[in-house]
Amino acid sequence: MFDRDKWIEVLEALTANTFRTILTAFGVFWGIFILVILLAAGKGLENGVKKGFDGIATNTMFMWSQTTSKPFKGLPKVRRYDFKNGDITALKEKFPDLLYVSPRNQLGGNDSESSNVVRGTKTGSYTIFGDYPELVKQEQMEIVNGRFINYQDIKLKRKVAIIGSGVITDLYGRTEDVIGTYVKVSGINFLVVGIYKSKSRGGGNAEREQKKIFIPFTTFQQAYNYGDVVGWMALTANDNASITTLKPQILEFMKSRHSINPTDDRAIGNFDLYAEFSKIQGLFLILKFIAYFVGTLVLLSGVIGISNIMLIVVKERTKEIGIRRALGATPGAIRSQILLESIFLTIVAGMFGIAMATGVVAIINVILDSMPSEGMMFANPSVDLTVVFVALLILVGSGLLAGYIPAQTAINVKPVDALRAE
Repeated sequence: MFDRDKWIEVLEALTANTFRTILTAFGVFWGIFILVILLAAGKGLENGVKKGFDGIATNTMFMWSQTTSKPFKGLPKVRRYDFKNGDITALKEKFPDLLYVSPRNQLGGNDSESSNVVRGTKTGSYTIFGDYPELVKQEQMEIVNGRFINYQDIKLKRKVAIIGSGVITDLYGRTEDVIGTYVKVSGINFLVVGIYKSKSRGGGNAEREQKKIFIPFTTFQQAYNYGDVVGWMALTANDNASITTLKPQILEFMKSRHSINPTDDRAIGNFDLYAEFSKIQGLFLILKFIAYFVGTLVLLSGVIGISNIMLIVVKERTKEIGIRRALGATPGAIRSQILLESIFLTIVAGMFGIAMATGVVAIINVILDSMPSEGMMFANPSVDLTVVFVALLILVGSGLLAGYIPAQTAINVKPVDALRAE
């Protein structure tokens, strides 16, 4: 029940020395301000990094063949082998938890001479990929015009191509229509049916990501005499399964299919995107813990300040407390009064800190919205309701902590001794 007299007494006690009260409250204000800002900054960094994974299936691993390093079943120690088309079907049948199994082949790239592409009198060097339709769901790619590869292209081995904006800049005029034109890739003409835009930063080379050409996997094998060779694969697991958990079984299965020593860990190269993504998520959990730890320590210094001031207040009000005890006030009533003053001061100061931090975060978001977001590793710093709720719990707990010792000191005052105090 609301006790008006008690609240009037609280306000009178806190405003008796306004300057001292403000300085005392500033410690709590600053502590909760730092806590919220640190959490918002951590969230902004997390959003920026995760933005780099937009459009890519993170529950994915990549796998490619390498040279064996151990002999097996009479085969030599050093042996080169290739994945085959049959491996794709076998993987899908063996592992029903695999959502996508995308075989890939490639011409050109960073470590070899890129393929020559010609259109009219213009030429360029680009990386050419032979792919399946699922790839568009596994990579950070957006089809901005036309379409991507479909299964009719795969079945009929159509000579169609999807090109990037970087290819268009090099080979086309500004006003030319791209869809429906032809480009000659290593001497073979391909009809352009789609234009893509990559969202990937490409390890710091975003421009390179826009200079790729995608053609049907089956067409690639036939046009460039690859037979049934598969250069590498992108494997994505269902949402209810982890590709990291499946990986050892997949590698063991592939080793058995290609007569590779089960202990030869160098024969099959792989990159587990999900494991790397999980490491990043773990990093942000650590950052969040550090933010709470540092913010709580700063807040604790403010709480200690309030506790010290409340001790001084109790000392100043010794005679008042003695009179109240002599008139019949219970220890519980004295304790609740001191705790109420402490909690009230802490919460008011803390709420000002939360409001100020929220305002700063809002201003930062406005500034970020006005800046180009391409390649930015910091995006949309925010404070959700959970953080505010936790902050409020910390504030209440801090108020109780700050007032407990002064309250105990107050109830230990004997009425006779208090009345004698000067």
